Amino acid sequence: MGTGRLEAFSDGVIAIIITIMVLELKAPHGSGFDALLPIIPVFLSYVLSFVYVGIYWNNHHHMLHAAERVSGAGLWANLHLLFWLSLIPFVTAWVDENHLVTAPVALYGVVLLMAAIAYYILARILVRDNGPESELAKAFGEDIKGRTSIAFYVVGIALSLWHAWLAVAVYVLVAIMWVIPDRRIEKK
Repeated sequence: MGTGRLEAFSDGVIAIIITIMVLELKAPHGSGFDALLPIIPVFLSYVLSFVYVGIYWNNHHHMLHAAERVSGAGLWANLHLLFWLSLIPFVTAWVDENHLVTAPVALYGVVLLMAAIAYYILARILVRDNGPESELAKAFGEDIKGRTSIAFYVVGIALSLWHAWLAVAVYVLVAIMWVIPDRRIEKK
């Protein structure tokens, strides 16, 4: 089958994920600008999560435009990715409630890790569905960036057990790596 319906469904789910995240932001108590100070960490974690969801949406969009068809396995792999992305609002809220302590930051990393693995699986299935000589297969190549991201998430999770801020720094680093859409696909 073509990829149009898969992309439309995914866009809808991602829009809902972003909506849920923004609804978690609560107005500060007080009317002065100083009332914003206590919610700065909450806002920053929202920004990081929003950027991550945006990265997945952007790269997912590019990947599906490079693919011509998707199989039933590809549909399930896409649902697997959406499942992990749908947990981002939950782990973001938990991190916000607990001000960057070990367990929430570690779980945040686990969700990011699982989303990265799910994206990798989806990409591999789409490459299989579209053939080894497809533009998508040529664009992905060895997917060093994807595999490096997975390794960084594992490092971030381990660091969260020692110091949560270091883990967050690793998660920010991975986001910076992906903020620009995958040029391999854009070139093809």
